[in-house]
Amino acid sequence: MDEKNLREDMVRAQLLARGIEDAAVLTAMRKVPRHLFVPGAYREQAYEDRPCPIGEGQTISQPYIVALMSSALKLKRRDRVLEIGTGCGYQSAILAELAGEVVTIERIASLSNSAQMTLAGLGYDNIEFYIADGTQDFQEDLGRFDAIMITAATPHVAEHWLKLLKDGGRLLAPVGLRDSQMLTLYTSTKEALNKREIGRCVFVPLIGEYGFD
Repeated sequence: MDEKNLREDMVRAQLLARGIEDAAVLTAMRKVPRHLFVPGAYREQAYEDRPCPIGEGQTISQPYIVALMSSALKLKRRDRVLEIGTGCGYQSAILAELAGEVVTIERIASLSNSAQMTLAGLGYDNIEFYIADGTQDFQEDLGRFDAIMITAATPHVAEHWLKLLKDGGRLLAPVGLRDSQMLTLYTSTKEALNKREIGRCVFVPLIGEYGFD
């Protein structure tokens, strides 16, 4: 089966069957060649219902989690998105299909550089890359965002992340312990910060000043 058919089968069996209905997300998942973001030793597993190692102790999330997180942010084509944790760049590509601009931060230079090469090869020109500790306060440097996605487990949501949100902005993060988290969506309004728990999950830990040791 070729990769296009594998992507279609992935969407049908893993996303539609589990209630992912966002048409833009489904289109993006059908389009982005996931196997190009997976190291050669694991490439045959790229479209399976599991995370895959990408080196440096990191993983690419299983397709369903990528789709679930992307759907939860309810992105519009004009939106500006911050991703903390570039990893292999697959989630970055999905976000770039859905939003107007993606700013992505990765602390491991080798992963960021590899992701940049893959994404450039696929023609993405709406992604800006930073190699840095994504848990730090970048408010003055990066401006404000319509949405923020944290792609690794965090013990808490740092206050300075929330200050990066525009009015009505959304932040999505797996919040909790190293071995178990709750995928949580925060929505910022002028009146309050609303929180919605989406479901249990397990991500690799976010390492940095405001992450895990």
